[in-house]
Amino acid sequence: MKFYTSIPQKLGPFYQTELEKYQAEYSAGKLAKAWNHLERAHIIGQRYPYAHSYVHWKMLQFGIKIKSTKEILGQIPRLVFGGVKSFVGKIPVGNPGGANVPPLQPFPIEKELQDIFRKAGITD
Repeated sequence: MKFYTSIPQKLGPFYQTELEKYQAEYSAGKLAKAWNHLERAHIIGQRYPYAHSYVHWKMLQFGIKIKSTKEILGQIPRLVFGGVKSFVGKIPVGNPGGANVPPLQPFPIEKELQDIFRKAGITD
């Protein structure tokens, strides 16, 4: 069994860019665009426990900000278990991480994100 830990060095900048874009859009009050960047950061970082858990933490904070009980309650178990599932390599690939989707359902990865994984040398 392969254990995953930190996000690979070549993938990290793409993850960070999504978090920076999230913060910029959030600060500008563009919440839908901000959320989209959190989902993209989730997909990029979901194989790596710290990155995965951090995005769920940001999603929980976002849920609190918009006063969404569904998002708050949906993020708590994701925050608790998401990092563990990442550590052992059992994640639903492509899942955007929000409470509006089943937590264990895989999703197709959009082409732009597939290209990011290829650029970073992530092929599996």
